[in-house]
Amino acid sequence: MEEKKSTTRLEAFCDGVFAIALTLLIIDIKLPSTEDIHTTSEFWHALHHLLPTIFAFLLSFITILITWVNHHSALKLVRKTSSHFIYANGLLLLSVVIVPFPTSLLGEFVLTDHAEPAVALYSGVFALQALAWVLISKAALDPANPLAINEKAAAIGRVNQQRGYYAIVLYSVCAIVAFWFPLSIAILVALTWVVWLVFGISIKE
Repeated sequence: MEEKKSTTRLEAFCDGVFAIALTLLIIDIKLPSTEDIHTTSEFWHALHHLLPTIFAFLLSFITILITWVNHHSALKLVRKTSSHFIYANGLLLLSVVIVPFPTSLLGEFVLTDHAEPAVALYSGVFALQALAWVLISKAALDPANPLAINEKAAAIGRVNQQRGYYAIVLYSVCAIVAFWFPLSIAILVALTWVVWLVFGISIKE
């Protein structure tokens, strides 16, 4: 009989990556040197110029936090890991650490004439993340090495896999349409994270 593997080490490693990704987000928010600020008016002006960066920080933080909520819920459904599951999980973590870059571009360019590539890249990263979720679900549902704790967990995994396919299509289409309607797509993609938060919280063992 194959030895069961605990998910404890994987959870600890993933939590560390999520925590570091969240912590490093604040690094991009900084005021100019005090030598460049001589009046209170200049101070407020400097803060005003930081608004896109602050927006990107908040959006990245919320996005990564929701991903962690979903990931935390998903790992409750498995009793052990496999090599395929671990590598798929690694792809998910890759998408997580990439998130701040396209989000910072989004915050800087979404209201400019150069928003298209920023929004397309932003959508594309989430298509990659959706692919990772599909691969995680497929690995957990592998008939040769099922990882789910029970049949109810396997059923939830199949639903999550189906949602992952929908998400791949949605974000891929958004990445293409962004070249014509960047602001609308940016808003749509941001709003989808409310949906993923609801799905993540609703997952039960």
